[in-house]
Amino acid sequence: MCSDPENTGVDAIMTQPHQQDAANGKGRTIAIGAAAAVATGLLANLFRKAAVQAPTYFAGEWDTALAAEHKAALALFDALEKTGDDAVARRTVLLTQLKHAIGKHALQEENVVYTMMRDQGLTEAADHLNHEHGYVKQYFFDLTEMSRSDPAWLPKLKEFRALIESHMREEEDELFPKLRAKMSGEQNRHITRMMNREGLKLA
Repeated sequence: MCSDPENTGVDAIMTQPHQQDAANGKGRTIAIGAAAAVATGLLANLFRKAAVQAPTYFAGEWDTALAAEHKAALALFDALEKTGDDAVARRTVLLTQLKHAIGKHALQEENVVYTMMRDQGLTEAADHLNHEHGYVKQYFFDLTEMSRSDPAWLPKLKEFRALIESHMREEEDELFPKLRAKMSGEQNRHITRMMNREGLKLA
């Protein structure tokens, strides 16, 4: 039995809107799914940043929080110093963690604490500390460029640690107490808030 050409044409015309609706519906579903994935990713990143910054945030005001970050960085140095020349992968992972921790820490200091030091008449001290941060970056560059199995890698790391520890002691024992004493309670709380905002940028 032959189909009616006219009916076939009508059926095709009637089917097209349904196919278009289905395609549109599928497109909307994909778009909604993509938007949901992006939103989930952004939310997850926000929670990750908050988790990274949380130890600093809950440590207290700015000077106490920075001292806690100093301690965490030294713990990473401890772990690195325990590695042998054959522990290439572990050295790489720990060095990456140290770079991230000190990079975030330095941003907080340079963008908030050192700028406040200059505003409070401690310009020479702030410039000195900022200058030492340049050598911190130099050590990171050298350690990154060197082979992790190079026998000279660990001595270079120990040189770096000596610089960092001297820098930390000067901040904690002398310069940060001077800055805190020059500021009011509200100013100290203000730079604590500012410092945590800066930390979130790199957390």
